[in-house]
Amino acid sequence: MTPRLLEKYRNEIVPQLMSDFKLKNKMAVPVVEKVVVNMGIGEGTQDVKMLEKAVEELGNITGQKPLIRRAKKAIANFKVRQGQAVGAKVTLRRAMMYEFIDRLLNISLPRIRDFRGVPRDSFDKGNNYTLGLSEQIIFPEIEYDKITRSQGMDITFVIKNAKNPDQARALLKYFGMPFVHEEEKK
Repeated sequence: MTPRLLEKYRNEIVPQLMSDFKLKNKMAVPVVEKVVVNMGIGEGTQDVKMLEKAVEELGNITGQKPLIRRAKKAIANFKVRQGQAVGAKVTLRRAMMYEFIDRLLNISLPRIRDFRGVPRDSFDKGNNYTLGLSEQIIFPEIEYDKITRSQGMDITFVIKNAKNPDQARALLKYFGMPFVHEEEKK
């Protein structure tokens, strides 16, 4: 079964972006190539159970088994040795990606207390958008009673074919990304 957001992209968003930016070919329209969910677990270097719990929660949120990230080199100030587990990440593509984006935008982000929107200018030079979340409890897959500590994460939308941040921002806006209005930013 095709995800709801993918059908919306194909039937509504592509024609809208083609008319907005005067693109002649559907292949030139910006598209989300992948979504990377990254969770840094600093205390996981001392406590293995904390790392395992965070990996389990990230797997529940994304529906895919996380990859444990290890330190590339030792940093004495942070008490990190080379090869020590310091985080977890998941790369979502295709149907799983569209399902995750749909759940994030329509269920999880509205659950944030005093939520006014996401920053408009979190784009890098490759026109990819990164969103930082401070707690994992906004996701309905996480049971509030079973969390041991609040854990933040970064969600990166890797966008292909966007010539500038305006095209990438328009794509995410049509998906339903709640950007902060210019007036509220001040």
